[in-house]
Amino acid sequence: MGAYLAGCTASFLSTLTIVFAIAVLGYYLGSIHIKGISLGTAGVLLVALLAGILFSFVPSITLGEKTITFFGEGVTSNYSLLSNIGTALFVTAVGLIAGPKFFRSFNRKMLGYIVMGVVIILSATLLCVIFIKVGGVDPNMMAGLLTGALTSTPGLSAANEVATNSEMVTAGYGIAYLFGVIGVVLFVQIMPKLLKVDMDKERKSFNAANDVEVPTLKDGLKKIDAFSFFPFVLAIVLGRLIGAISIPGINFSLGGSGGMLFGGLIIGHYRHIGNIDLRVDKATLNFMRELGLALFLIGAGVPGGVRFIENVHVSYFIYGAILTMVSMIIGYLLGRYVFHFSLFNNLGSITGGMTSTPALGTLIATTGTEDVASAYAATYPIALVMVVLMAKFLIIMG
Repeated sequence: MGAYLAGCTASFLSTLTIVFAIAVLGYYLGSIHIKGISLGTAGVLLVALLAGILFSFVPSITLGEKTITFFGEGVTSNYSLLSNIGTALFVTAVGLIAGPKFFRSFNRKMLGYIVMGVVIILSATLLCVIFIKVGGVDPNMMAGLLTGALTSTPGLSAANEVATNSEMVTAGYGIAYLFGVIGVVLFVQIMPKLLKVDMDKERKSFNAANDVEVPTLKDGLKKIDAFSFFPFVLAIVLGRLIGAISIPGINFSLGGSGGMLFGGLIIGHYRHIGNIDLRVDKATLNFMRELGLALFLIGAGVPGGVRFIENVHVSYFIYGAILTMVSMIIGYLLGRYVFHFSLFNNLGSITGGMTSTPALGTLIATTGTEDVASAYAATYPIALVMVVLMAKFLIIMG
């Protein structure tokens, strides 16, 4: 009987069960509102991080002759795969949402988005240089803190390519990542309240200003499947191809996330190939975006929690929080007083400049319009390029 119960318990406490249990608790936590502010889907991240912290203390348990491994060899790759699948679903959905209007709305505002991405990353990099020179922080740690504060996995990978101590880079990423996510999620909710914005009025003004005419397609297009999965997975494959292209000399590529964003933008823009309909139903896009975000947060959060407790250091955490907050504030001031962006466009651009996947999901829920994804999509690519280059620069400079 004991062996039977141990077997049942081991089956129940599998990685798959844990993943969905994290989602259950995370969504419940995210639904709690305090003075109108909530974590939303970022609640999943917080629970995932807490699970990772727990697993760092109890990586496995033994029941009878059965050993249940929560985190370690053979399990780590599961979370990595989960994170990659989540990124693919979320980023591609964002590209497809923004695609129909993105390339048709290129104007002087686009230059502002590009500058926003550059300034946000450069301001964080300047702070890093100060912390290295004045605070004596190791450049490897600082590069990790930079990529964590900006929640940039491609930046982390780029830093590790030139790192003299890759473990320190990864540790810095894990330390700064928590506030890097939650800080931006809270920022996009708090700013409208601090400014006492009438959200209904702001939404109507935003929608009117961003109303771009999308040409109507011809009748008779062939839909491959009922739920529009075909164009969705086609955008992922195209994006992976784009992301794999590397620029010789500097060894730079957009990587998976940047490539899939462009894949979604391209498919979303053209919407058909010959007589094949590539339009994706709105319900499918919303589902994929939310599912992808949850999977990404769990896949990244659990390992992040393990690394956090292994390498936590109060001063490094503070450095990471400063990087996140100062970058956002500088970006907001630039968008409002220099480029005169609307609040929605400003916050959308900030989420792109901070390369913050979870914050975009929160912003869409807060503003009540998916069109904020266009500002994110316009700022994200240049910010991605900059954080990859700056993460390498910090280590090489050191």
